[in-house]
Amino acid sequence: MSGKEGLSATDNLNSADPYEQAVQELDTILDWVRFGATQFEANDLFFGHGTDNAWDEAALLVTASLHLPYDISPSQASCKLIPNEKQRIAQRIKQRIEQRKPVAYLINEAWFAGMPFYVDERVLIPRSPIAELLQNRISPWMDGIEPLRILDLCCGSGCIGIASLQAFPDAELDLADLSEDALDVANINIHRHGLSHQVAAIQSDLFEQLEGPYDLILSNPPYVDAPDLNDMPDEFHHEPALGLGSGDDGLDITRRILLEAPDYLTDNGVLVVEVGNSWVNLEAAFPAVPFTWVEFEHGGHGVFVITSAELKAHRADFCV
Repeated sequence: MSGKEGLSATDNLNSADPYEQAVQELDTILDWVRFGATQFEANDLFFGHGTDNAWDEAALLVTASLHLPYDISPSQASCKLIPNEKQRIAQRIKQRIEQRKPVAYLINEAWFAGMPFYVDERVLIPRSPIAELLQNRISPWMDGIEPLRILDLCCGSGCIGIASLQAFPDAELDLADLSEDALDVANINIHRHGLSHQVAAIQSDLFEQLEGPYDLILSNPPYVDAPDLNDMPDEFHHEPALGLGSGDDGLDITRRILLEAPDYLTDNGVLVVEVGNSWVNLEAAFPAVPFTWVEFEHGGHGVFVITSAELKAHRADFCV
């Protein structure tokens, strides 16, 4: 992008109302991206819900607010905005700073595995490294296997399950979550992607209302332990607490999944679960269990894969 400079950091900070000043003085898309990035840097925001720096965060907010693609051309970046567009962007920049609300909630959209998903504060913002595993068709564990039934357990927005159908387009998919609010969002995404004939959204406390067996179970359950939950930046407190915390060690839900999953997997079935930083606690809790930890090329950690046979062989460990 190229174009005239936006307001300087000094101008912004000295103005009684930097947002109103911006509406009056800034004209182009690039001006607004620069203004947003400057403000974000000056206000010490946390980035981690789709971007990792102030410039990309501002570019995402501005382009999405204008219903434009993120990767606009330099000529598009120099286009001038009309007053109501400026007001909308200024208001969202202000909310991002003063409320610490993540951009995905301001624009009601997040991308996962190359697909757009509707999101709001009823669900976590998609960011799981499981996306990379899906793009590789769960290789090598699912090599030569075409799953007939897939389960996205603790589905939230439904992004992981819906993205799995890119890899396995002929499978039937169940999206399961305890939260009715989350399932309302998941249904929006089912319809958005035209999958009503192939996907069911089911309210269930883990497996209670589900009928197996499944060839593949994918889960990004709550897994944040108590110390990490207390230390999270303000941006995370806009996300539903039900989707984050899981007991002192972050494993309350994961323990139940490990114990119950064997009864809902086919003999050749595979379980994929994300536990994030709680992977250390999981290894300590079940030292004999052969969790395979996925190494990601594009970043991320704390995702394990385990087969149905391995789960059944270690069922006694999970009963402790």
